[in-house]
Amino acid sequence: MPLVSYARHLADLAVADPTALTITDERRTINRERLQIETAALAAELASSRATTGDYVTIAIGNSIEFIEAFMACWMIGAIPQPVSPRLPDAELEAIVELADSRVVLGRKHPSRASIVGWSGAAVDADTIDLPSPDALAAAVSPSWKAPTSGGSTGRPKLIVHGEPSLIDPEVDPILLIQRGGCLVMPGPTYHNGPLSWTLLTLLAGGHVVVTDRFDASRTLALIDEHRAHMVYLVPTMMKRISRLDPAERDRHDLSSLAVVWHLAEPCPAWLKEEWIEWLGPKRIWELYAGTENQASTVIRGDQWLEHRGSVGRVSVGEMAIFDGEGAPLAFGEVGEVFMRRGPGGGSTYRYVGAEPRTIGDGWESLGDMGWMDEDGFLYLADRKTDMILSGGANIYPAEVEGALNEHAAVLSVAVIGLPDDDLGNRVHAIVQVASEDLADGTVDADVLRNHLADRLVRYKVPRTFEFCAEPLRDDAGKVRRSQLRADRVQPESDPLPGEQP
Repeated sequence: MPLVSYARHLADLAVADPTALTITDERRTINRERLQIETAALAAELASSRATTGDYVTIAIGNSIEFIEAFMACWMIGAIPQPVSPRLPDAELEAIVELADSRVVLGRKHPSRASIVGWSGAAVDADTIDLPSPDALAAAVSPSWKAPTSGGSTGRPKLIVHGEPSLIDPEVDPILLIQRGGCLVMPGPTYHNGPLSWTLLTLLAGGHVVVTDRFDASRTLALIDEHRAHMVYLVPTMMKRISRLDPAERDRHDLSSLAVVWHLAEPCPAWLKEEWIEWLGPKRIWELYAGTENQASTVIRGDQWLEHRGSVGRVSVGEMAIFDGEGAPLAFGEVGEVFMRRGPGGGSTYRYVGAEPRTIGDGWESLGDMGWMDEDGFLYLADRKTDMILSGGANIYPAEVEGALNEHAAVLSVAVIGLPDDDLGNRVHAIVQVASEDLADGTVDADVLRNHLADRLVRYKVPRTFEFCAEPLRDDAGKVRRSQLRADRVQPESDPLPGEQP
């Protein structure tokens, strides 16, 4: 079957079943017919702001029906949707808007660009909206169907412009185990690439997407139960919060409809993965490793993971290989830098705006991750190259230390960084989030955590210093910017860190 535009495909779905539920947020639920009406209204506003084919439209809207409609409205006029956090500081937003040369900014007022602020799909009067013709929708093709941003380890923004236009073959089965007409519960922030991709691909598969304003462990389970969801997208931070619910609260929700639990975006501690496998069964737990660039990816199911503990899976798309610092391939079991490529005839999956890829040899590209492969081709990640701590001549991977600390019941989140040390070069420093009451009365201190780590880590990996806080260290997408945490703490020796304990 010939490819059709996303806009035409979604309109065809609405004609086929106009009353089918398609999006639920914290305020309302809409069906396919209403989604088309509201999207057409926003598309008309974008067009009146002179946005057209190939223009970037920066979308600074939180998880909501309106966020998804913003993407659809871009596709309806051939523009490129470019999502950012709605809480982005003005300076960072300005840097991205300038980088993209955005035609319109949605959700935030901008001093020099057309802005649409406070737009509400719920306020649209259906009687005043003329839907685009099928021919107009068929002709509306965005050169790239998404262009998320990334600061990576450098903190400098870049656009990752997807290499494919907004075209779909309706006869091809959905990817990522997405079920046609199924229901996805999405508690992650949809401006991040993972939540964004699962949300939009479910929409294109004719499914029902349930999005939340923020992650709440009990609420997530309740939504799976209420909507009989087929799939949920989580990051390990979310999994840990669900795991620590009171057993009675966790078990009162019926999760029998749930066929797939996807987790990705941050390392998952082995003990946590085991808990979920034991709870829901190994064939429902799936993990994916890839970058927004999508050159290659690995996938692993729970039963495979039990046979290859700690792995993120075998390559399912593209190619991966491990190279040393000189660009030479490494043998099985040797830790090096993970490189990827699409493979022969695969074409480019993305392009950067504001950055250049790190490449070696014949088309190999790196996202900065370190890892190794076993003889069966299963990949194991060590950490990001830029996050590795060299202390006393030893390489220490923060993810390993964080995983061990996360096993302590009082630890809510943790980030491990290296700080300058006259003797060791760098000392391992742990920033630990605990409950407010634990922070106030000192229930958890450095000695408690050192004792916890004593039989889990070799001595040189145990943090020399600890810092305690009550604020989350990772966002709901599981992301933590260790480089920024380190920069904030590199200061004169005489200026102690708040909450620091030697």
